[in-house]
Amino acid sequence: MAPVRTPAGTPVRTPGDVKAPGIGGVGDSPLRPDGTLKVKGEFAYSSDLWIDGMLWGATLRSPHPRATILSIDIGPALAMPGVHAVLTHEDVPGRKHFGVDMTWDQPVLAIGEVRHQGEPIALVAADHPEIARRAVEKIAIEWEVLAPITDARAVIADPEGLKVQDRGGITRYQPVRVGDVGKAKAEAPVVVSGEYQVGIQDQAFLGPESGLAMPGEDGGLDIYVSTQWMHNDLKQLAPCLGLTEDKVRMTLAGVGGAFGGREDLSMQIHAGMLALHTGKPVKMSYNRYESFFGHVHRHPAEMRYEYGATEDGRILYAEVEIILDGGAYTSSTNNVVGNAASLGVGPYEIPNIKIDTYGVYTNNPPCGAMRGFGAVQACFAYESMMDKLAAACGISPVRARQINAVSQGSKLATGQVIEAPAPLAEMLGQLEAMPMPAPLEQLVAEGDIRNFPGGASQTTHGEGVVRGVGYGVGIKNICFSEGFDDFSTARVRLEVIGGEVTALVHTAAAEVGQGLVTLEAQIARTELGIERVTIHPADNQVGDAGSSSASRQSYMTGGAVKAACEAVRAQLLAMTERKLGRQWRSFGDLNVVGGKVVSRKEGVLASIEDILGEDVIEETREFHHRPTTGMDPVTGQATSHTQLALCVHRAVVDVDVDLGLVKVVEMAAVQDVGKILNRLSLEGQIHGGSAQGLGLAVMEEIVVKDGLVRNPSFTDYLIPTILDMPPMRMDILENPDPDAPYGLRGAGEPPTLSSTPAVVAAIRDATGSALTRVPVRPEHITGAAG
Repeated sequence: MAPVRTPAGTPVRTPGDVKAPGIGGVGDSPLRPDGTLKVKGEFAYSSDLWIDGMLWGATLRSPHPRATILSIDIGPALAMPGVHAVLTHEDVPGRKHFGVDMTWDQPVLAIGEVRHQGEPIALVAADHPEIARRAVEKIAIEWEVLAPITDARAVIADPEGLKVQDRGGITRYQPVRVGDVGKAKAEAPVVVSGEYQVGIQDQAFLGPESGLAMPGEDGGLDIYVSTQWMHNDLKQLAPCLGLTEDKVRMTLAGVGGAFGGREDLSMQIHAGMLALHTGKPVKMSYNRYESFFGHVHRHPAEMRYEYGATEDGRILYAEVEIILDGGAYTSSTNNVVGNAASLGVGPYEIPNIKIDTYGVYTNNPPCGAMRGFGAVQACFAYESMMDKLAAACGISPVRARQINAVSQGSKLATGQVIEAPAPLAEMLGQLEAMPMPAPLEQLVAEGDIRNFPGGASQTTHGEGVVRGVGYGVGIKNICFSEGFDDFSTARVRLEVIGGEVTALVHTAAAEVGQGLVTLEAQIARTELGIERVTIHPADNQVGDAGSSSASRQSYMTGGAVKAACEAVRAQLLAMTERKLGRQWRSFGDLNVVGGKVVSRKEGVLASIEDILGEDVIEETREFHHRPTTGMDPVTGQATSHTQLALCVHRAVVDVDVDLGLVKVVEMAAVQDVGKILNRLSLEGQIHGGSAQGLGLAVMEEIVVKDGLVRNPSFTDYLIPTILDMPPMRMDILENPDPDAPYGLRGAGEPPTLSSTPAVVAAIRDATGSALTRVPVRPEHITGAAG
């Protein structure tokens, strides 16, 4: 059945405004079907894929960030026993370039040159992974090593002279212009400025890239892979493999985390090439070291800000420059630039704005999508500026934010009007009023060194430890923006199986750990009034569901499942009228609750099993959010976002000022989620986002020198553990968005924004240090960094 397009509606009701209690519907927190398996170590991830007779694939990657390939000798590798194939770019059967945003600028395998360390050059398929690895080492390459371009700001100054791509050194420049900054500068009695940097953060998902490609009898390919967006993968890999899209059948394998790092292709085309070439199934699975080179990272940023304000703290103007280093290829940089530019001054009313945002090419590691997507970098800078402004005006950090806070009806920097509730000032007041943790003096008196920075390493017993409190505010767009026709597709089938009515929900949406499969079932139970719901494995045999990113799947795929269920319910109620031989005034008189068709006036009419019998109802729907527009290339003005979400954080930290050690004592958050669909999953998202923001604040960074990654391992790239994550207080607000399914508001990304500046602000409060770069390192606190 062809999908029917369904626009965003006004969906705050459940069917007939009635929900059967206790069936795991919307608003409940049923157990996740994958939860117990993951806790017990029994969940099948993509790295567990196996089929008899499969080969193992391995990749030769460049050791240089920039070099010309003079020659490649694959002979010694091909001669090894157990090796079935060694492929280079000459063996690519179709298009030789791909790109997640369809810029098609990234080579499947290097063609004559490499533009970043870790760029794939050749592939090997062998009987055993160790044979494949050793064969890779046998491939001989003659190089001409070139000086890498690594200074993003220098590229801005000379984009043609320092270009990495043929199109130049700049992938996108996006200005934003509002009012008259020059005039406001002359009138502002208070002026503050700052320069800020954000390092390269890695998604650090625990399941490395892996997948299995199997040649089909029809000349096509079956691919099982952990990804975030199968249909976008398909658009890139099918042309590169020389296949039509209908010849590539994709199924989502178990995903061990994503956070944006699986939006770009990794091993999909490579495994497909080896499978088609050898005629055998081929599995590829990266180790941790290779994973650091096999996916994109968060863009590092250099930012300059200047604010002018009245003496009581009201901002008169903002002048901003944001430079985002996208590395060697475009990936999602253009969209990240759009986000950073449109949200570059945060959720504050500022009458005069000048923002210049650049995405540039360098020979540094490629960067693309990561949780927060451009808004994270800007948030660290504009929140640091709000603290500076508060200090200059002699007011509290919370008051400075409340004075300038947006509300419903306010305009963003792009001119977009905030149409839904946005109670930012009230959220800040609520956050400030939350109880504080036990004071430092109490901890010192208790004498438990585990409560101090450094913990059981006994670096302190309380001497040299000071406490600070900091606040952070973040605003994040939800769903895709700037005119993208964002939609998701769902197919719902209702039938009686084994005497019990059952719904089958089929989408291509990737479950990456966020709990989407649980929510799909909750929606089906709510809309169809039944308990038994099965989620079909995600594959590309149903329409596109878009990416599991931009905090969009609850909104978009949730909306699609809701729309398909509503269509199924309508068919069921029409069937009820036919089988009972009478008509009701409207379907509003009928409902489905607890597996029964009921009338508001007459009560239960029949069981759904009796109405369906052997019949099957199946409906497919596309759900589209309201249209957006691209940013004007000169002024940046646009209605570029579908939905906006706010989160505010307070962080309490203890700092050992002698050693520069930090312990985050507590984090508190207030977030408006529109409507709580599953509280347990929602709280997990807020905890998880806060943890990643904490990681960026004090520990997470891919260290790059001269284009070379210095710490591609979890020994040297640090991520927060349970010992680093403090207790959290949360207040979750529900102000429904009338355009969203059930009034929900995407919730996964906003806490990642505001947590980072809150932690850094607290360290500043404790130490008095400027701290203009994240992650904050001990030497930044002690002054040893120079």
